[in-house]
Amino acid sequence: MNEDMISELPEALLLHILSSVPTKDVIATSVLSKRWRSLWKMVPNLKLYFNMEYYSSEDVYRLLNLHKAPVLESLHLSIEDKSARLDIGILIGIAFSRHVRELVLDHYREDETTVRFPSVLCSYNNTLEVLKLTHDFLLDFPSRVCFDALRELHLYHVQFKDEASVCNLLSGCPRLQDLVVERFSNFDVETYTIAVPSLQRLTIEEEYNISDVDGGGYVINAPSLKCLNIKGLCFNDVCLIENAPELVEAKIEDVSDVDNENILASLTSAKRLSFYFPLEIKYPIGTIFYQLVSLELHIQGTNGWNLFSFMLDSSPKLQSIKLDSPYRGDCPVGWEWNQPKRVPECLLLHLETLVWRGYGWGREDEKQVATYILKNARQLKKATFTESKMEKRREMLNELANVVRASKSCHLVF
Repeated sequence: MNEDMISELPEALLLHILSSVPTKDVIATSVLSKRWRSLWKMVPNLKLYFNMEYYSSEDVYRLLNLHKAPVLESLHLSIEDKSARLDIGILIGIAFSRHVRELVLDHYREDETTVRFPSVLCSYNNTLEVLKLTHDFLLDFPSRVCFDALRELHLYHVQFKDEASVCNLLSGCPRLQDLVVERFSNFDVETYTIAVPSLQRLTIEEEYNISDVDGGGYVINAPSLKCLNIKGLCFNDVCLIENAPELVEAKIEDVSDVDNENILASLTSAKRLSFYFPLEIKYPIGTIFYQLVSLELHIQGTNGWNLFSFMLDSSPKLQSIKLDSPYRGDCPVGWEWNQPKRVPECLLLHLETLVWRGYGWGREDEKQVATYILKNARQLKKATFTESKMEKRREMLNELANVVRASKSCHLVF
């Protein structure tokens, strides 16, 4: 009886199984038997790590050239190239010749010098759907690229030669839906323009770098955008959202120096918003968030309470509120809660849930806010308060339970 039952499986099924196995283990199966000798060459997903101290350039090229799958579903190369011996252009050329659909390149050089992404290979490609680039790549596109099938693009700490290169890359991706940008502020270009009609999800995240200088920022024109996530714009003057009428969800965190009046005014179509504005906030006069049903706020300082009052007044259909107030200690001068002049429509007609993380039951400002909501939210069904100190929960429970609630069906959770 033949005990090697797995070798009797159809090749298509074996390839499917091997696609879920680490590539180094897949290649190791070539010693099992004659049938397995070349099977790894047809596996459609490859994930390889090369430390160029131990591999020669020829080893890397030979391994990829031996691969014979007609379509390479995904290729993930993580390369530590301290000596700059490897020609990235050859690797990308091989991947494109295999009609790669997902290409992930993580290229690290110890001296932090960049390697130029081969723009000559980007004049036309109709198979690449996902492209992720990490570290030490220089993107220099003197003319418009053509990634006709690209749906997802991740750029992690890569460098653009100039602002035109940003535009020539993004404008050459007519089907792009997901864009992730992580970078140091103004490290390469001053104004980062994102003008992509098809874009639906956008993430921008910046990290602090000692070489950062103030100024510049982002211009976003994405009429199909549905989800926006912005974090850490601490050295930018501008984040101009020119056109995002389809926006559904946005998370804005730590945009210290940006003119946030424009940001707020650009989010009026959103249904779900999450904010953390640590510094002074400018409120767009007459702005109404007609579609907003869910709001999450990180409260820090009087700006947090002012923003909360503004959003209550400006969000007539608000159904869910999440507050996060990590500040501990007594209420500083100037942090007092100034309640709205009239009870907001959302409290009277729509608010159903309140979740408050880090509620400071001993702080006067937070007690005033909690009491105001409970006394005026007529449709409130559930209010959840969490306090980091377990021994304080009973006192908090007794205090809030004694507040006369506008909603008879409101359930308090601690």
